[in-house]
Amino acid sequence: MIWRERKIPLMVMGVLLLGNVFFFFTYRVQYQSRLNDLDVRMEQAQKQLADAQRARMAAEQQLAAYAKVRHDLDALYNERWSTQARRFTLLFQEVKKLATASHFDPRSYSFSRTETQTSKNDVANEGNTMVGLSFTVQGTYEQVRQLINLLELSNQFVIIDSIGLGASGSDPKNLTLSIHLKTMFREPPGAQRANKQL
Repeated sequence: MIWRERKIPLMVMGVLLLGNVFFFFTYRVQYQSRLNDLDVRMEQAQKQLADAQRARMAAEQQLAAYAKVRHDLDALYNERWSTQARRFTLLFQEVKKLATASHFDPRSYSFSRTETQTSKNDVANEGNTMVGLSFTVQGTYEQVRQLINLLELSNQFVIIDSIGLGASGSDPKNLTLSIHLKTMFREPPGAQRANKQL
């Protein structure tokens, strides 16, 4: 028979076949294990990526909120608390317009000015000036309420500092209103130094 004549080559081929089968199954098990490890590492990397993306979105939202606060502060300082030369006339016109809208006709106005005292380390409040505006009018309680409401809703930065209310004459419906308003103006540090030198 042929297999007896070629016994040695067949045995070598059998050994090689067994070696290949052993190597195949061993490699397959190791390969599957490596694939499982890679899948686990990929899931961990995806979780880390998702966490990093969430952290980035939170940081971007925080940065956007910070930018909005900064923009609002700039608008507050440069527009609502801007210099006296820029805002005083507009403020006075607004108060007169609101008094007229409430059917009041103030005969006279008085003004006061107070510069904020600051220490050398308090650079942020340097140059702030408080200006007061006072006037007295006569009218009904409804007119008084309307004026106060309009002042509180005004776009100008104005504070109702004090109110005095009393009856005027014999008519109990006719009231005398003494009102003191104040606002803050922000002077640039250079302008304040120039004003002090003058």
